[in-house]
Amino acid sequence: MNAPPLRYAARTHVGRVRRLNEDSILPLPDIGVFVVADGMGGHEGGDFASQTIVSRIATVLPGQDAAGLMRAVRDAILAAHREIAEEGARRGTTMGSTVLALILSERHFACLWAGDSRLYLCRDGLVSQISHDHSLVGEMVRAGRLRPEEAESHPNSNVITRAVGVGEALQLEKLRGETRPGDRFLLCSDGVSRYADEAALARLLGNLSLESVADALIERALDGGGEDNASVIVVEIG
Repeated sequence: MNAPPLRYAARTHVGRVRRLNEDSILPLPDIGVFVVADGMGGHEGGDFASQTIVSRIATVLPGQDAAGLMRAVRDAILAAHREIAEEGARRGTTMGSTVLALILSERHFACLWAGDSRLYLCRDGLVSQISHDHSLVGEMVRAGRLRPEEAESHPNSNVITRAVGVGEALQLEKLRGETRPGDRFLLCSDGVSRYADEAALARLLGNLSLESVADALIERALDGGGEDNASVIVVEIG
C-alpha cells in the first residue's frame, strides 16, 4: 500500500546550551514513515545512537503493505538496538536513544516508541498525546503519585526507563489508529515538549502552516532556555 497524501515540515536545533546535537530526525514521506530519535544526554555516544536508529530505518524498502512496513521499521529499530549495544560494549560505556516512529498507510497510522519523545494528534482543533513517556516521572504520573503539571520540574524528569541500545531486550510500545483528512501529527523530542503544553500546541497546530508550527515550536524551546536539543516533525494528512 502507499502512504496517504500528506505534507510535512521538520526542524532540529542544537539549542542554546549543548555543543552537540544528539537528536536525529528522519522524514520518509514517500513511504509514510517519520522518526525522531533523542540520544541520551550525559552518555557518551548519544549522537551515534540516534544516528544509528535513523540510518537503519532509512534502509526500509518501499512498496510494502501496512503490516509489512511496520514489521520492517520494528526490525530496523531492533537491529539498531543490537548495534548500539555492541558499540557501547566495545567502548566500555553506555549509549542509548529514544525512538518515536510514525507509520502512515492508507487511512491508518501506527506508532512505535521507546523513551520520552512524543507523538501528538491534532484533530478538529483538539490536541491529544498519543504516546506516553517511558520515564520515571511518567510512570509516577500514570500511577497517580505525581500530577502532570509537577512532572517537568521534578528532579528526575530526565530519567527514562526504556531506550534503544540499553539493556538486553528492547521493549517497543505499539499503538494503532485511524486517520482522517486534515489530521496533524506532531513528533517531537523532550527538548520541545517541555516548553509547550497541549493548549499551546492546539493554538499552533490549529492556526498556523506546518512550516510556521515547526519554526514556532523551536523558537519556544530556545526562548525557554534551550537547555536541550530540540527536534520536531509536523505531518498533515491530505
